[in-house]
Parts: sequence; C-alpha cells; structure tokens
Amino acid sequence: MSLIDLSHTIEHGLVTYKGLPAPIVCDYLSFDDSKSRYEDAEFNISKIEMVSNTGTYIDCPFHRYRDGKDISETELQKFANLPGVIVDAHFTKGIEIGPDHFEGVEVLDKAVLVRTHWCDHWNTDAYYENHSFLTEDAAKFLRDRGARLVGIDSYNIDDTRTKRRPVHSILLGEEILIVEHMCNLDKIPSGAKFLFNAVPPKVKGMGTFPVRAYAQIL
Repeated sequence: MSLIDLSHTIEHGLVTYKGLPAPIVCDYLSFDDSKSRYEDAEFNISKIEMVSNTGTYIDCPFHRYRDGKDISETELQKFANLPGVIVDAHFTKGIEIGPDHFEGVEVLDKAVLVRTHWCDHWNTDAYYENHSFLTEDAAKFLRDRGARLVGIDSYNIDDTRTKRRPVHSILLGEEILIVEHMCNLDKIPSGAKFLFNAVPPKVKGMGTFPVRAYAQIL
C-alpha cells in the first residue's frame, strides 16, 4: 500500500485564486518566547490567516447554495475512502473538457479526478488565465452517471473567462463535492486501483476549506 500526495503546499504569501488575499502564516508563540513559560521544554504555536479558497481545497454545497450543507454537515463518507478513477484531458489538446472525455469510464460512486497537467503552471501568472475546465454538458454527464466527487488539477472546474459557474451549480446542487487545485495526478500509476481522500476540518458555516488530498494505492 502506498500514499500519493495530491495537494499543493500552503505557505506564507501564496496566491491561489487571483484577486483573493494570500495567507499570512506566522508565529503566535515562538520557540524563543515560549522558553520563559516552561522549565524543560520549548514550543511553537503558529497562526494562519487565510480565505477558505487557499491551496488545494474542497467545495461543499454551501459554497454555492445558501441552504446547502456546509462542511460540518457533510457526511464523512463523502470525503474519505472513495474509489477513484483518473480521466486524462491534457491541456495541449484543448482547454474544454466535454462529456466525450468520460465516455467509457465507469464513474458511478467514484471520485473522478481529471488530469489536465494545468498544475504545471502552478504559482505562475499563466496559471490564472485560459485554464482547463469542464463544460456544462460534462457536469451533467457526471451527475447523471452517478459520480460522487469530481477533482481537477486546474485553476477552476468552471470556465472563469465568463461570469457563469454551471459546473459548480450542477455538481454541488446534487451534493457532488468538488476538489480544485490538485497536483501529482500523474504519479498515480495507469490503471491502478486507489481510494481517494480529501478530508477538511469539521467547521461550521463554511462551504470550502483546504484539504490534504491523497490517493491510497491498493
């Protein structure tokens, strides 16, 4: 059994989504400052200030719908131990990912991870513009075929060149969770059976939160 990390590292100053603030990562209590509090030890207590759309994160229904389930209300089974399947859609062949990419792929009750290699542009200006995305018809296809979660290694699962967000609306409307800004999908061996995990903290009143997404190869 092996584990493959599918998450980007969150660090001070990282911009994940253009226009949203970067996280501030700092000490609340440093090792040096803690020395006066203990006789035989020193500790670090860190502090982070960030928007929920930071790093690799998962979207729950409340991200899109006011009456949708937030992270704390979403069943743990929707985040963990999901049978996974990889779908290849390299951006050099076009940035639109339609239903034809999923034809012949068994997506029922699966975490469907779309490998576009757009993560190659991570932390560069190119990452934010003209990125790979799913079409509205692709989202309907995955919904109708019973996908449980959809992940992508791109800037957004929707086309950000417009103000519409049909993929978020369709998937989250059916409680199909979304994971964006993934990476390392190329490290999952071709044809490998794996379980997908992307579990956030149990936070009330939030529809999006960073995760340590990973694949467990069986």
